[in-house]
This record gives sequence, C-alpha cells and structure tokens, in this order.
Amino acid sequence: MYTPNPINTDNVLLSKEMTELIERLAEHVHDTWAAGRIREGWTYGSERSDRLKQTPCLVPYDELPESEKEYDRSTAAATIKAVLAMGFKITKD
Repeated sequence: MYTPNPINTDNVLLSKEMTELIERLAEHVHDTWAAGRIREGWTYGSERSDRLKQTPCLVPYDELPESEKEYDRSTAAATIKAVLAMGFKITKD
C-alpha cells in the first residue's frame, strides 16, 4: 500500500518575493499543462468532456476561474517550499 511522504514544509515561511514567484510559476504550471493537453489533441469546450477531449481550462491563465488558479498556485507553492525545506536558496539576479 502506498503511503505518501511529502517533504515537511511546515516551518517554511515565504517572503513577499517568493509569493510573487509563486504566482508566476502558477502561470507557468498552467501553460505547461495546457501545452500538453493541446499536444494530446484537447481543445477548448465550455464543459469538460474526456470523450471529446474538451476542457474549459484551455484559456490564458488570467481568464481561469480563481479556483483553477488556486490549484496551480498550490502546486507552485508546494514546490518552492520543498526546495527551501531541503536547504536550497532561491535568489534573483
């Protein structure tokens, strides 16, 4: 039986700069997902249909519902927190 064991990030605090990075990475996560779906033959559709390979999320990040943006932010934040928890530093030139 599989038991997930994510990196403990409970003590990681994110600076304002990291919060800004998370938003940009969330957009990147969405664009990467969208590019993959398009390569697989998915197109925009007002309702999701796996059979027709249509999804309403094939739109620019800015046009996504807030709930979808939050999903992408959560993925980005979890990654940034894991990187920091492992002792790496993230700097901007």
